[in-house]
Amino acid sequence: MKKPIIQEQQIIDTLEENYMPYAMSVIISRAIPEIDGLKPSHRKLLYTMYKMGLLNGNLTKSANVVGQTMKLNPHGDSAIYETMVRLTDGNGALLLPLVKSKGNFGRVYSRDMAYAASRYTEVKLNPVCSELFGDLDKNTVDFFDNYDGTMKEPTLLPATFPSILANPNQGIAVGMASNICSFNLRELCEATIMLMHDPDADILDTLLAPDFPTGGELIYNRSELKEIYRTGRGSFKVRAKYEYDKSQNCIDIKEIPYTTTVEVIIDKIVDLVKSGKVKEISDIRDETDLKGLKITIDLKRGVDPDKLMLKLFKMTPLQDSFGCNFNILVEGSPIVLGVNDMICEWLRFRRSCIKRAIAFDIQKKSEKLHLLEGLSLILLDIDKAIKIVRETEDDSMVIPNLMKGFKITEVQAEYVAEIKLRNLNKDYILKRIAEIETLKKELEELKSTLESKTKINKLIEKQLKQIAKKYGSDRKTEIITADEIKDIVEEEIIDNYSVKLFRTQHGYLKKISLVSLRTSGEQRLKDDDTMIQEIEAQNSSEIIFFARSGDVYKIKAYDVPDSKASLLGEFIPNLVGLTEKEEIVGMSATDDFSGDLVFFFENGKAARVPLKSYQTKTNRKKLANGFSSKSPLVEMFYLPAETEMDIVLFSDKDRAITVNTERIPLKTTRTTQGVNIMSSRKGSIVSKAVPASDSGLKNIERFRTKTVPAVGATVREQDRGIEQISFDV
Repeated sequence: MKKPIIQEQQIIDTLEENYMPYAMSVIISRAIPEIDGLKPSHRKLLYTMYKMGLLNGNLTKSANVVGQTMKLNPHGDSAIYETMVRLTDGNGALLLPLVKSKGNFGRVYSRDMAYAASRYTEVKLNPVCSELFGDLDKNTVDFFDNYDGTMKEPTLLPATFPSILANPNQGIAVGMASNICSFNLRELCEATIMLMHDPDADILDTLLAPDFPTGGELIYNRSELKEIYRTGRGSFKVRAKYEYDKSQNCIDIKEIPYTTTVEVIIDKIVDLVKSGKVKEISDIRDETDLKGLKITIDLKRGVDPDKLMLKLFKMTPLQDSFGCNFNILVEGSPIVLGVNDMICEWLRFRRSCIKRAIAFDIQKKSEKLHLLEGLSLILLDIDKAIKIVRETEDDSMVIPNLMKGFKITEVQAEYVAEIKLRNLNKDYILKRIAEIETLKKELEELKSTLESKTKINKLIEKQLKQIAKKYGSDRKTEIITADEIKDIVEEEIIDNYSVKLFRTQHGYLKKISLVSLRTSGEQRLKDDDTMIQEIEAQNSSEIIFFARSGDVYKIKAYDVPDSKASLLGEFIPNLVGLTEKEEIVGMSATDDFSGDLVFFFENGKAARVPLKSYQTKTNRKKLANGFSSKSPLVEMFYLPAETEMDIVLFSDKDRAITVNTERIPLKTTRTTQGVNIMSSRKGSIVSKAVPASDSGLKNIERFRTKTVPAVGATVREQDRGIEQISFDV
């Protein structure tokens, strides 16, 4: 049997020879857009359509365009067609669509709405593309060979407006990505003009906020947007727009965030309804048609639509964040730029294009002037020119003889020699050389513009104003401030009802509504598990768990799934994220954090802490150092406000002491060690602490002392007269 051939290679060499070329190819030639706002695949497709005459021509089959694009883009037809689909006005993915379409191209807001095959659809370039290809034939950008060297294609398109920010663009490369949002064209052109005159200008009052083709409402946060404009990184929130139809008792959603789809929203709402987290909805359906997007939500009787939408904004993609990562290629290198820097970089690129176009015009006009100046010399003696041509025996000597006879250049002589015999008259030549003065003035103006940054800026400004007027439109995404949004208070958007919480010895928690509890049977528990705590609470209550380590964990009751007596319940460590070594030793529930907590420790000390000490402004899930961990916790009790209770402490040496909670001073520090209540005798420790009514003692007053600390009295057989029962908190 032959052994496999294994060739050893240094990992560094593999990365350098195999991985790096692939990574650079994806970054430079595929995924990251350039300053003209296009990726290579976009540019190849649009340039092909431009060369096909589809800027001013009629619609043609998409399959035709796809086939022609393969001359520049060596990919399969499906990949090229998918690129085209996103550029069309039919798909709606772009704020400023570049391709006019006819047929079904799907919709950007739908995941499942498939576009038709390329043989059924038709396309041409939208008029705005004339601004992308303007002066392309004037050497404004460089050209390079296509993949097989049979054609030339542009490295960039000389866009006359900052198209990089006019349309949303996303790309995932190797080790980096790009996610660019779109801005309203009118605002963008105005902001560009402002930055052109002052690169440090604050454009936030001009370029108000991003604008998306799917509309929606953008929640305006000036500091967030300022950071995005400065660094090119950050995020902002966009939410859906809805209307309430009172006659049908339904909500119609007609605009959604750009980052999601109709199907994702509906699936999420259906899941919430099935899980019981949303109970106000009777039906939801997709009513999208030729008129546009529409999600209809039928409500149950008496439901407040605004409160329901607040709930759905919080729990579904009806409100979503757009993460900005303005990573673009500048001269072949990826760089993350803020909005201001990106516009300034486009201005630098645009000035370069204009200078190259002016230089091209100067060259062409200079060549024409040179020819006409030679023609003007012929005017001095037309007969002489005719004579030279007629008397020259050898055809190859016509040009040299004209050069010699009139002292003109070879190019001028060639031009004269090519004039038809019928045009060798004074009238024709006078009409032609009349252009000389006009050409000289034009050349003087072009050279002046080429050397003046101010004149170039005026030309850019004029073009931007024309573009804004011709192609600009009103904002699609409405801007709303945080003040206009009602705060989403969790207690307002949940169903609140009375519940009972059950905690078991093995760390399970059940939340059972009182309505369900009335009809339920015996509580089901795991083998050898026991119920150790029962608390009455509300679904909006905050549940506080105390771990043996001294840390405290908090969750909302509504975050705990509703249970039944026949179920085991939820494992507490999974609910709050406990480590394997942690153990819950106490639990409390509160709505307003009133009252106190009383802790009893093995060393005989007791501490009393107000429950408000565990209240936080933010929704923190864990509080370190929730109580003293100097000695192990024996038991803890909740003490309602302005109440007191007798507690009996038992030691492991069969001694007991009765203490009233009033004798335990209140401390605001959570980690207080408290005061001594039961003194140690012969190394004894406190083994149990129970309310006096559950102590199992006949006479608790026998164990009450005038002063504390005290060792307590011995528990005799005759003292144990009351059957001990379980204790509820």
